[in-house]
Amino acid sequence: MTDSRTPALLYDGECGLCSAVVRFLIRRDPRGRLRFAPLQGPSAQRYLTQQGLPARSFDTLVFVPDWNDPKPGVHLLRSSGALACFAELEGPWRAVSWLRVIPALLRDPVYRLVAATRNAFLGNHAPKPLTEPAWTQRFLDQ
Repeated sequence: MTDSRTPALLYDGECGLCSAVVRFLIRRDPRGRLRFAPLQGPSAQRYLTQQGLPARSFDTLVFVPDWNDPKPGVHLLRSSGALACFAELEGPWRAVSWLRVIPALLRDPVYRLVAATRNAFLGNHAPKPLTEPAWTQRFLDQ
């Protein structure tokens, strides 16, 4: 059975930590299934509005299981979304997704703490060229 989904991660495009995580995920997704879009960009803004999600709050991430078939309310936020990204990877990194057995009620306070202090550690994101030109195709707003 072939999985034809196109999972997407919507992230804070002005966050250094978020951008580092996106690059980490791209490198560990050899099949190139995951797609990415900054929350501030037109694709993510359209999705947030259609889903009734806050369009001006960038302290979370949104995982969309299938960008080509975005069913209402099927997205995952915060730690659940991050762990869903790891479930899309191959190899040992996929095991990180098993942390989903810990209830979000316990995971999300840690996520919120990191989100609240992330700029203090890595600062705002300064755009850098992608090391592989093919990676550009992985972003929804190209």
